[in-house]
Amino acid sequence: MKTSGTVTAASASVDAAVSQTADALLHAPNLPAPQKWLDRVCRDALLARLHDIQDAHLTVLEGRHIHRLGNASADLRATVTIHDPEAWRSIALNGSVGSGESYMTGDWDCDDLPALVRILARNKDVLDRIDSGWASAGKYAMKAWNYFHRNSEKGSRRNIAAHYDLGNAMFEQFLDPTMMYSSAIFPRQDSSLEQASLYKLERICQKLQLTPKDHLIEIGTGWGAMALYAASHYSCRVTTTTISEEQYQRTKERVEAAGLQDRITLLKQDYRQLEGEFDKLVSIEMIEAVGHQYLNTYFQTIDRLLKPDGIALIQAITIDDWRYEHAKSNVDFIKRYIFPGGFLPCATAIQQAMSRSTELKTVHLEDITPHYAETLRRWREAFLSRRNTIESLGYDQTFIRLWDFYFAYCEGGFDERVIGTVQMVFAKPRNQRPPILSNLNTAMETRPLSLVLNNPRHATVLSAVTNPSTTVSGTPSTRSGASHPIHTEPKVMPWP
Repeated sequence: MKTSGTVTAASASVDAAVSQTADALLHAPNLPAPQKWLDRVCRDALLARLHDIQDAHLTVLEGRHIHRLGNASADLRATVTIHDPEAWRSIALNGSVGSGESYMTGDWDCDDLPALVRILARNKDVLDRIDSGWASAGKYAMKAWNYFHRNSEKGSRRNIAAHYDLGNAMFEQFLDPTMMYSSAIFPRQDSSLEQASLYKLERICQKLQLTPKDHLIEIGTGWGAMALYAASHYSCRVTTTTISEEQYQRTKERVEAAGLQDRITLLKQDYRQLEGEFDKLVSIEMIEAVGHQYLNTYFQTIDRLLKPDGIALIQAITIDDWRYEHAKSNVDFIKRYIFPGGFLPCATAIQQAMSRSTELKTVHLEDITPHYAETLRRWREAFLSRRNTIESLGYDQTFIRLWDFYFAYCEGGFDERVIGTVQMVFAKPRNQRPPILSNLNTAMETRPLSLVLNNPRHATVLSAVTNPSTTVSGTPSTRSGASHPIHTEPKVMPWP
């Protein structure tokens, strides 16, 4: 069976579940007391810290006892059910990591996990008090573990394999046919995830101002979506690299199936080993796997690979500036069980690394945070709807609950803006590009969608594909140099 080991608590969200005054809980009638003395002590300590939840309503069910906490009229609400008193111990002794671990083992459940994460995210002072209590003892062990998972060249391969080599078949269960594993951008609320992924790819290509003369270098191939899209729709050359064996093999199949071997060069090497000069560079949510110790090296590499007039686009998950120093030196659920060696940069850290290590300048920044929350909602829904298929692939309930917690933790974090996502465009000194936003053309031509994967699910035609002669918001769907405003109903480019 494929399992991920014990879950760690990404969201200290669990805590919200434990809200209520210590006195009220301990002396409430019909409340089954924890069986072990340590569980009781841990419960007392947690409840002493969890009586200040605000701006939300939380219901906690423990046996026959019901605790109604917070503001009863608040829109944000969740119900937590405690199944095993060991949950108190896990949370008290391991903080956010313990809350995720106890969720994985079934010690508690919640009717709306993302909402629970949001409740805790709104009450950061409560989380901080929990993590600074007894849970501090476990942090030293986690820091030691994190030290041995730094992203050296050897460490990076191990860390990437731990997540991305879990199996292509598993990722196919929740990703859309493009196999994009990063935030999409939804042109409309009712857009499909596939439409949103294609829209994001087109938007990136336009920001990079790709032309058939360009040679694009991509750091972090994923499953090849960006390379395939750019090569097929912009006729440019693409060199792309990954250190995931599973991603490398699947991308190789996709490139060959699309007949794009003459335009796409697929490498399996660390970004630090890349050589050559390129017109454009793209790196989509790969910076999080760099590690804060190597942030300067990452930007030095980008600077070295670009021609004197080159352009680079990075899509990055970010954390608030004021939480960056604390977060980079501590291990949470995501670092421990989802992305070992990972880190979230803040906007300031990115700018400082760029200014220290390069001659690049920032020419554009777009915040797409709300789109990631929606992307994660779609992923989680698809993942849970196919849990039987995922089990048949050899993944057990422990793994499924781990990933359920992972998706919910991230969705809630993006919804509450505790974490964010941005697209940043950097230019070399000789680049004199025109403004970006005034030139973005989002009325994109459409041709029948033909996917290159063997999976039958990916061989379908996008139902929303329309005739190329139709118009969007009264604007002809041409991409030739026309300058259109941002339309509310853009058409999507087809998949190659």
